[in-house]
Amino acid sequence: MAELIGLEQLMSRGRLPGHPVAFREGEALGFASLVVRAAGWRAAFERHGGRRQALYFDDTFEFSAALLGAWHAGVCVYLPADAQPATLARLRDEVDGFAGKIPAEYAPLSPGEGREGGWTPLSPEARALVVYTSGSSGEPTAIPKRLRQLTREVATLAALFEERLGEARVVSTVSHQHIYGLLFRVLWPLTAGRPFAAHGLTYPEDIVAALRQGPAGLIASPAHLKRLPDMLDWAQVRGNLRALFSSGGPLPLEALQACRALLGQAPVEVYGSSETGGIAWRQRTGDDALAWRVMPGVEVGTREEMLTVRSPHLDLPEGDWLRTEDRVRLLPEGFELLGRGDRLLKLEEKRVSLSALERTLLEGGLLREARVLPLEDGHRLAVVAVPSEAGWKLHGEEGKRALNQALRQQLTSRFEPSAFPRRFRYLEAMPVNSQGKSTEASLAALFDPRRPRARVLEQSADRALLTLEASADSPYFEGHFPGTPILPGVTQVHWAIHFGRELFTLPPDFLRLAALKFQRVIQPGTSLTLELTWKKERGSLDFKLTSDTGVHASGRIVFGGANV
Repeated sequence: MAELIGLEQLMSRGRLPGHPVAFREGEALGFASLVVRAAGWRAAFERHGGRRQALYFDDTFEFSAALLGAWHAGVCVYLPADAQPATLARLRDEVDGFAGKIPAEYAPLSPGEGREGGWTPLSPEARALVVYTSGSSGEPTAIPKRLRQLTREVATLAALFEERLGEARVVSTVSHQHIYGLLFRVLWPLTAGRPFAAHGLTYPEDIVAALRQGPAGLIASPAHLKRLPDMLDWAQVRGNLRALFSSGGPLPLEALQACRALLGQAPVEVYGSSETGGIAWRQRTGDDALAWRVMPGVEVGTREEMLTVRSPHLDLPEGDWLRTEDRVRLLPEGFELLGRGDRLLKLEEKRVSLSALERTLLEGGLLREARVLPLEDGHRLAVVAVPSEAGWKLHGEEGKRALNQALRQQLTSRFEPSAFPRRFRYLEAMPVNSQGKSTEASLAALFDPRRPRARVLEQSADRALLTLEASADSPYFEGHFPGTPILPGVTQVHWAIHFGRELFTLPPDFLRLAALKFQRVIQPGTSLTLELTWKKERGSLDFKLTSDTGVHASGRIVFGGANV
């Protein structure tokens, strides 16, 4: 095993030129290559002069070089979760510049020719990083990090888990643009001298292919581990899986059982947040209810049932505690998570706990997951839920209205009717972002009147069949055309893309349309069937919209862009 070198001394002490840092398409990238690229980025940041730079990269090796180059140029790195227009527009006022896979309008920096020497140790007190919360309860919040916080957390991870990995390389389904991916996929491997894959694993097939190449540690999230298809040949490759990690949200029992059966081991679950850093961990090899074990150096307590933390991973005045939004029960061996805090909302002059509503909805056994959120008018609540087998059975036999009513009935003993949710959306799986989180914005979007009512009838890794309703009150019919409204063709394509992204992991960039045909108009009130076929090797999503009258539209949508 390679020598552990702290982040502050990594470039000044260095490693042997040929020591592998990363693998890209089968090619090993050595430490000498990292030094050259980091020097080029350092020169670019020094020439620019700005002390706050936003980095967004697909390639983890190039990201690592830019990160180290920025730190050695005295730059604080801002880490957006994505490069969507709204994200970049918000960042424009917070940073002095951009680097990486950023639109040209933001004038992103490129690495130049830089001196390879002159590396001096970094200051532990340097303001090194600004990360953002996932925005699961609203707008993302900026969280600054000093270098010593990152160094201490990496040292904790190495002390706890280094022996599990041995000589294995690191592969990941999680983006390095998130603090969990940054720590586990980039900073810990750099410190440990452990090579990592430059590209992420987007699909379960990619995980199998990566494990075929030899011993590896897999960095994953619940969103990925909930979607492991049992038809892949896991038995052939799971012997190469040295360690499995999961973070970013609770791991459902079904996903835990799938990991045990398909991957041959339970994941090491890591509990923490962008703000707190790592707090605790557990590995439920045999005990489904195993308590969380507190990480070395971390102290936990409670205040009004809410978890409080004091940790070297935080930047607080000495002796101060941070109160989290998680309810816990302290145990001799650690603690048990009881769910999020009350998330109180004032509704018709009365306080309502959204968290208590969620817990009550789950208790009846009709739902596997549930999120309650206020709608835009602020006077009504909505539920987004993943029904259980019993819930889908009721939905199928008696209809959505019957399931809605059964859930409201569960609330009658604890809540007044004014607190009952008025709108419901039932999904096969919760929508998640690149961090594996369901944001409030993505959940609220499900109630957008422009989104058709839909139900998934069949779904596999590459095909899905849905029913849609082109409701007469859809705003897409307005003005198209007066007196004889029909659904615009661009809306039909938009629906195919929308549900394609909900049901499959598509590349980020839309490239073009092909073989597009509109054969029959769609009038208000038409019940439609949407067939989607995802052809990963071609990057194409084929769609066909049909009804009882025949085929309405079909075509192929081509996507591209590197995996993260």
